[in-house]
Amino acid sequence: MVTERRWHAHVRDIPRLVARAMQEADCDADVVLTDDRTIKQLNARDRGKNKPTNVLTYEQPAEILLGLGVVRREALAAGKSVAAHLTHLLIHGALHLQGHDHHHVGDARRMEAEEAKLLARLGVANPWKNR
Repeated sequence: MVTERRWHAHVRDIPRLVARAMQEADCDADVVLTDDRTIKQLNARDRGKNKPTNVLTYEQPAEILLGLGVVRREALAAGKSVAAHLTHLLIHGALHLQGHDHHHVGDARRMEAEEAKLLARLGVANPWKNR
């Protein structure tokens, strides 16, 4: 679901991109592409952080929400397309829903390796290389 129409100006064929990423991650969560204001409100309400973030995941019902502003700024800063960064964050959110986390170094390395493997299958460069 796209609630922020400006996503269409930055990503071509959103349904196909989302479907491919979710299929590769073996995840059937709903995806909502929204704005930073909505993400900020949810982040404050549910995580106690009064700022927008790139991706939020919810288990019940399984849902992945992404805010355009943060995703766009991060993509620009990293020299990536919004589509490539969106794909990465969809995979990232899907892995969270499957129990992966990155709070500890070992967990983060395992999650990053899984992200890189899934992204490679989708033709997206490893976001963890050269950092």
